[in-house]
Amino acid sequence: MVLAELGGSISRALQQMSNATIIDEKVLAECLNEITRALLQADVQFKLVRDMTNNIKKIVNLDDLAAGHNKRRIIQQAIFNELCKMLDPGKPSFTPKKGKTSVVMFVGLQGSGKTTTCTKYAFYHQKKGWKPALVCADTFRAGAFDQLKQNATKAKIPFYGSYMESDPVKIAVEGVERFKKENCDLIIVDTSGRHKQEAALFEEMRQVSEATKPDLVIFVMDSSIGQAAFDQAQAFKQSVAVGAVIVTKMDGHAKGGGALSAVAATKSPVIFIGTGEHMDEFEVFDVKPFVSRLLGMGDWSGFMDKIHEVVPMDQQPELLQKLSEGSFTLRIMYEQFQNILKMGPIGQVFSMLPGFSAELMPKGREKESQAKIKRYMTMMDSMTDKELDSPTPKIMNDSRIMRIARGSGRQLREVMEMLEEYKRLAKIWSKMKGLKIPKKGEMSALSRNMNAQHMSKVLPPQMLKQIGGMGGLQTLMKQMGSGKDMMGMFGGGDK
Repeated sequence: MVLAELGGSISRALQQMSNATIIDEKVLAECLNEITRALLQADVQFKLVRDMTNNIKKIVNLDDLAAGHNKRRIIQQAIFNELCKMLDPGKPSFTPKKGKTSVVMFVGLQGSGKTTTCTKYAFYHQKKGWKPALVCADTFRAGAFDQLKQNATKAKIPFYGSYMESDPVKIAVEGVERFKKENCDLIIVDTSGRHKQEAALFEEMRQVSEATKPDLVIFVMDSSIGQAAFDQAQAFKQSVAVGAVIVTKMDGHAKGGGALSAVAATKSPVIFIGTGEHMDEFEVFDVKPFVSRLLGMGDWSGFMDKIHEVVPMDQQPELLQKLSEGSFTLRIMYEQFQNILKMGPIGQVFSMLPGFSAELMPKGREKESQAKIKRYMTMMDSMTDKELDSPTPKIMNDSRIMRIARGSGRQLREVMEMLEEYKRLAKIWSKMKGLKIPKKGEMSALSRNMNAQHMSKVLPPQMLKQIGGMGGLQTLMKQMGSGKDMMGMFGGGDK
């Protein structure tokens, strides 16, 4: 996935620093050089990288730090904060309100996925109770209205456009007026794709903006754009009041650093990221959990959200109990594979746990991963209950493996590969052993009074060690907001 490589490089730089016996200027310089190299290779603009490293050097003055300070934690915190600052301009974007008509205009380069993103944005809000509508003001690209019409029909969202009218301003005004009369509370205007060299199209974009008076202008940016991102995003910001950014194609192999540059150029926050072609492959973007996962530091609240999202309500206590016991059988693996097919790669969930890098699972290979999971499940369908429920793979002798291979129509090496995958996942699962699940009545009280002391009792010892002991846990809790947010991991806290 985009930025996974960047996250892996930064994590390795921090790990190398942690392995150093003494943290001095040389170790800090080497760590910052590695991070600078990683950011530049990921296509983040040079000026942004230079400013970030200068800020870190100002914050982390090793000579001024007293002997008792944990220098590793201070450096890690400074890097975390600077990456957050790079992605967060410090001002929230306009948020539409239910029942009150809001006009949102989408702008961006050709081929950035604007029309698809318009429908995803409408579909997301429709599921949350809004009444969205789509207006196609793209008269420049052949087939633009057909595409929007097809997407809107599939998502059951009302739309407006014209095959005959060539004036995008007129179409936009007519569409907005029509949907206002129909009491739609979220009117989305899709405009023609353009780049900064096309003065006529930029003028047209200004006219559409003046005529429809949008409450929010969203700049849609392809994550693979690279170093050109800053200049292009700035050109849009100078023409219309860009208030938010949506980054698309985050499921590809592109470096994605241009996304960081676009935020700096537009001084606008990223509000969503597109993670695939399908309608529901669209995620709300939250800076702190994103950077935390990027650095391999986990995302506590996201972890439990994913479990709630995918695992049926009646199975959740049972899954959490199995997590705390650390027992992992082939049957549990089969059940989790069923859940994965509903939500995407398991790496996405495990990247939310501290100590697990975003590189844990291969990204951009969803179809290949899904086919492999289905093959594994076919092999497990040929197993007996005893084989599926055994907590150890020792019972898997040669004759059993040959029987499973014959029964599933697969080769011996494929069955062996599936058992190796089981051992690998069992090792990850065992890290959760010792997780203490608060009782139902204790949830709200614990979430209100949660501090590092309480949290250290809840966490398994191996995970506490991975985070960096009590000091690392306190830092993580500060970064993630509060104990209440962290209790989201256990489904606790007030919603």
